[in-house]
Amino acid sequence: MSTILSYALAIVVLIIFLKIISLPVRIIIKFVINSIIGGIILFICSYFGIGIIIYWWTIVLTGLFGVPGLVVSIIISFLM
Repeated sequence: MSTILSYALAIVVLIIFLKIISLPVRIIIKFVINSIIGGIILFICSYFGIGIIIYWWTIVLTGLFGVPGLVVSIIISFLM
């Protein structure tokens, strides 16, 4: 009986541990996907003649904040 209880406790601890570990990985994956989408949006805007120079920080800014980040990137590009 105690071995079944030990296995059950080990499975519960393992599930809790995996949930704790998986949370930051999801956040990192979401950040990377948003940055890739931000880079694609910046490339499309640059293709249509909006003068945006594509740097790593403009991609991250657009990926993190979406359209407001794109607008800020455009304003910064015009000021540079």
